[in-house]
Formats: sequence, C-alpha cells, structure tokens
Amino acid sequence: MNRTWLSRAIGFSMCASVKYSARGPALIPRMKTKHRIYYIALFSVVLLGLIATGMFQFWPHSIESTADWNVERRSVHDSPLVHLPASSPIPERGDLSCRMHTCFDVYRCGYNPKNRIKVYIYPLRRYVDELGAPISSTGLSREYNELLSAISDSEFYTDDVSRACLFIPSIDVLNQNSLRIRETAQALAQLHRWDRGMNHLLFNMLPGGPPDYNTALDVPRDRALLAGGGFSTWTYRQGYDVSIPVYSPLSAEVELPKKQPGPRPYFVLSSQTAVHMEYRAELDALKAENGEAILILDKCTNLSEGVSPTRKRCYKGQVYDYPHTLQESTFCVVLRGARLGQAVLSDVLQAGCVPVIIADSYILPFSEVLDWKRASVVIPEDKLSEMYSILKSIPQRQVEEMQRQAHWFWEAYFSSMKAIALATLQIINDRIYPYAARSYEQWNDPSVVKWSSVNSPLFLPLIPPRSPGFTAVVLTYDRVESLFRVITEISKVPSLSKLLVVWNNQNKSPPEESLWPKITVPLKVVRTTENKLSNRFFPYDEIETEAVLAIDDDIIMLTSDELQFGYEVWREFPDRLVGYPGRLHLWDHEMSKWKYESEWTNEVSMVLTGAAFYHKYFNYLYTYKMPGDIKNWVDAHMNCEDIAMNFLVANVTGKAPIKVTPRKKFKCPECTAIDGLSLDQTHMVERSECINKFASVFGMMPLKVVEHRADPVLYKDDFPEKLKSFPNIGSL
Repeated sequence: MNRTWLSRAIGFSMCASVKYSARGPALIPRMKTKHRIYYIALFSVVLLGLIATGMFQFWPHSIESTADWNVERRSVHDSPLVHLPASSPIPERGDLSCRMHTCFDVYRCGYNPKNRIKVYIYPLRRYVDELGAPISSTGLSREYNELLSAISDSEFYTDDVSRACLFIPSIDVLNQNSLRIRETAQALAQLHRWDRGMNHLLFNMLPGGPPDYNTALDVPRDRALLAGGGFSTWTYRQGYDVSIPVYSPLSAEVELPKKQPGPRPYFVLSSQTAVHMEYRAELDALKAENGEAILILDKCTNLSEGVSPTRKRCYKGQVYDYPHTLQESTFCVVLRGARLGQAVLSDVLQAGCVPVIIADSYILPFSEVLDWKRASVVIPEDKLSEMYSILKSIPQRQVEEMQRQAHWFWEAYFSSMKAIALATLQIINDRIYPYAARSYEQWNDPSVVKWSSVNSPLFLPLIPPRSPGFTAVVLTYDRVESLFRVITEISKVPSLSKLLVVWNNQNKSPPEESLWPKITVPLKVVRTTENKLSNRFFPYDEIETEAVLAIDDDIIMLTSDELQFGYEVWREFPDRLVGYPGRLHLWDHEMSKWKYESEWTNEVSMVLTGAAFYHKYFNYLYTYKMPGDIKNWVDAHMNCEDIAMNFLVANVTGKAPIKVTPRKKFKCPECTAIDGLSLDQTHMVERSECINKFASVFGMMPLKVVEHRADPVLYKDDFPEKLKSFPNIGSL
C-alpha cells in the first residue's frame, strides 16, 4: 500500500514536471501577474501585525493602569451596576483592639528589593439597593477621584491583585454625610478580597453626623484600617489607624503670595465661623483685654449677591478676604467645632500662620511621624483665657521657625489629595518595613539638603563596592610643600578615586595649576569663604563616592599600604569612623569631669579625623544636624572638630570607632609649633573642655571605649613580604 501511494506521488510529480517543461516559459509570467497583489497584501498584513505586537509589548503599561482613575476620562456613571439585596451581609462594627500585629497580614507584603508595599484599587462600581437607590448621594467625589488617581500613578500601585499587600475600595466614604451607613457597609462586604476587612484601607475626612458627630466613621468596617480626619484619643487605634488632615478645597482654588516669617499686623486671629458660644465669649474677652493685637472674625451677613461666603470673613461690618487675611497674623486659632478635625487647620498652615490648636483629645494629622511642637502651639480648652500670655512667652526666633515649619508642613502633606494619600501610604509602608523607614529628619525637615542622593550607612544591604573607591579631602591653609607631599603619597593608593583640597586661606591664593603634583586621578581645589575647621566636613558636590578620607596636610608618614588597608576595613564597617591616630576620654574623679587623653594605651574611644575614613552621610549630619551650638563653638575656638565628629557618629550609631594599624606616632618632622594647632600649650586643656562641652549638649556621653585594633592578615607572621597583601605597614 505504501508502495502504491509512493508510485502515485512520483507519477504525479513526473506528469507535472513534463507539463511544466512543455509550457513553463508561457506560465511563469502569467502566475506572477495573477498572484502578485495577493502575496503583497498578505505580507503587509503579517508585517503590520508584528509591528503592532511589538508596540504593545514594549509600550509603557502604566498609561493603561492609570486610565481608570483619570478624572476626565472616568465617571461613576460609566461603571457596572451592582444591586445589594436587603439581606446582604454587614461587616462587624469595628475592632478597637486592632493593631498591625493582630489585624494586618504582613505576609501578604513579603520581601521586595524596594521595600515598598503594593496597593490595589478595586474596579469602580455603582452600588444601589434592591429598589435601585444609590448608596451615596454624591457618588464618587472629585476629592476621592483625585486621591485614587494619585495612588494609581504612584510607585505603590499594582493592577495585579495577587501581588497586592493593601486594598483600597473604590467606594467613597470621605464624607459620612453623603452615605447610607447600612448599604455602604453591605457594599464593602461584597468586595471579593474583603476577608473581614483584613489589609483594607478606608479614607474618611468628615466622620459622624448629627447629633452625636462621632470622631470615627460610623460605617461598620470589620478590621479595615481607617485613615480618618477627626480622630480623638478614644477612637484612634495607635499604630494602626492613620490620622489625616481634613482637606480644604481652598488649597486648589487660592494661591497665596509667599510671605517671609516675621512679625505681622495681628498677633492672634480667629477666623472660624459657627464657634460654640462659650468659646466665642472667651475670645471676645481676650479681644477686649488686648485690643488691636487680636482680631476675631465671623461669617458675613451683608455680602452682595453672588459673593461666595466661604471666601469672606467679617468684623463689625468690615469685610476681609479669606484665607488671605490669615497671612496678616502671627498666630491663628484652630478651635474644635461640631467635629474635631477642621479644614481651617490646612488654611492656617498654607498662610504660614502658627496654628494655636484648642481641641482636647484631638489626634493631629500624621502625628505618628510629624513633630507638631515645631509648627504649632497646643493649648488645653480650659486654658483658652490664658492664650495671649502663653503665646507672648514664645521667643520671636522660635516663632519664625514655627511659621516656616507650618508652611512647609502644608506644602509637603496638606496641599493636595495626592500629598495626603502618599503620606498615608508611606506611614503604613514604614510600619511594614521599619528597617527602611523614613527618618525623623526626612519627615520633619524642609528639603534644604538633597538627602535623596545620600544613603545612610546604617542600613546598607551589602558591603560597599570596591570599584568606586574613596575621595580624599585634604584641609590646608598655607603649608604648600607639605601639602604636595601628602598629595603625592595619597595618589599611590590604588582605591583613590578623587582628591579634593579644601583651601582654607582667604588671604592667599592657592598655587598655580602648573605647580601642583601630576597625579592620575582628578584633583579639585575648593576655596572657602571663611577660615573654619568645619569646612573639612562640608558635603561638597565634588564628593561622589560613599567613602571619604579626611586627612591633614601634614600627615606625610602614612604609606599607601596603610591607607589602602584602612579603606578595606572601612568597607567592612561603613557606619564607623576608621582611622589611625587613636585617643581616649577618661573621667577625672578629682575634678569630677571628663579628661582628654593622648597617651599611648590599648584603649580607644576616638580616632582623629586628621587621618580617618568615614561615610559621606556624616558630612550632612555634621553640617546640618549637629546638636546645639557645637558647630559654631568649634569654628569659634578653632579646635575639636574631630572630637565633635566622633561624638556625632557614636551618638547616631551607638558604636565605637576602629583604629587600624599599630602606628601611634603621627609627628610632622618639618612642622613647628607655629604651624600646628596640636602643639599649642593650651591645646590639651581645650580638648578636655570640648569633651565636657559636647557631653553637656548631647545630654550624655555617647563615646564608647574599646580595646581593639585592626591589622592585616600575616602582619606579624614570618612570611616573605611578597606573600603579604599589605607589606608596607608602619610599626609602633
């Protein structure tokens, strides 16, 4: 049978070939003409399909994921309809005992390299009861739409529900006044991942309703987290809920001119309407006592038709523009109303007016991370009559700092629904990944420092890479010959990446470029405007490596092996000061104070930054975050900047420095007493004074005493020098 099939196939082929050979020249042109258009069209379709597939594969998918929450492109009226039968289940009222370790499943968040939670937003639905009546009178408010849009545009967002750690319903519960409580709760229970509210987050700014005006959302919500705008100490679940601001619509409508901190025409201003009569009476009494220093405004009753009452305030018939008038006062009163949370707080902060918060038990917005003592004054309600005298006792300099801080709080956390949403998610993120959480400074300090470009060495995931090397920073005044020798020696170190000379002499120019030593790495000279020792620790933009070697212009005795070994040790301990000259602090029992000791001992509590490696992060801390007046004191006395850096690092890390190599002698053979500060007769006395001064400012003694030294492997062993990685290490 197979042979028959094969013979037929061969026979057919032979016939075809005979036929083709007989008529081939006549058939070929005719076939091309007939099918050319067909083949060209088919090829074009295939090519376009490939191009379209490629564009879909590589086109940014974030556009698709955020389109659902675009204000202009999506409306609740376009979303699918969901009917809620009257018998639909209702969540429990809410568990006041919930905490992150009891009602939140952190295992859903898991580990990821960016230490960032993933947030899923439920698809938009239109919920109605069994009669077709909606569960909300307003549907999806513009504010909630903006909040969801901000989250979907953020790095927290994921459209993959299986990867989500936190779930946010598309059900708008910002304003309880617009909700049907029971039906809203039923809608929450319908969410396919609800699971008794586990890992769900609800945003609410106007809780409660008449006549009780509860301070938390009345909608039953099981174990869901609540980001609420009016929490009291009775309803706030510490470490679980998030207290958020009540957003002021004026933030988007009004752009106030920038006003510098300082004295203003009014000392205290009250602009709230519908204030309780008892509070109003006390405010009027303060006004009667202090006259023009206090301005008490109320709603206007004589406005022309068409004028918005929300943008005006009045006092005895005189009309004031609101919120502009808030900029005319140093302090602005924020009183409790029917609800604890008030939108006026946002208006006051925007104006750079220091809020005087008089609302007992109120949990201030984001108080978990924000230090409100820096931006506001909180006065108990029963002390309202003493408000003026309390505020008068605050120094003017502190007032100006509070004005500056208040406006920055508004810009960073109050100015938009986006700012509120992202701050809320960041707080939750910090709870789940505490080792990567924002620091106090990042939450509370205006961004005068580019912290994003500097990583703290306290939580480095790996040993710093060898390849970037280190930047040597040499502080000099006019010892040019010694400086050049130092540069020449340091340039021999294999890991040197850049050499930065800080020229601290304003009366003398540095040598011409042609006179400087020729080295293989970049050499940059920075001229300072004042002769300050702290200039050596300034976070210069030229420092691009994490590792910094601070070295004096007279340390010419260190070999390239010693410096390279010091850098290798620092790579293992990037959060420590790693240096060569070791020093010790001792308690003088007779004098009852600390004493600076430079004798050769086995104990070390400091390494001098005349020759030491450290992480550049500490330059920022030294320059911008040094406690008290230590930095100014150092510059005024021209001494102890190295001790100050030791105090700072030990206080931040709780760890001792590391001394490397056995070398103890750091003498400059060509330097005289006139050249070197450390040879001055009064030097040792001042060093002891520094330690006592700094301990007083820090309120403790952070320095740690250790008996430890790092030496290279095989340093003392009887091996050929060629087998040792660091053969040229100095001795005692």
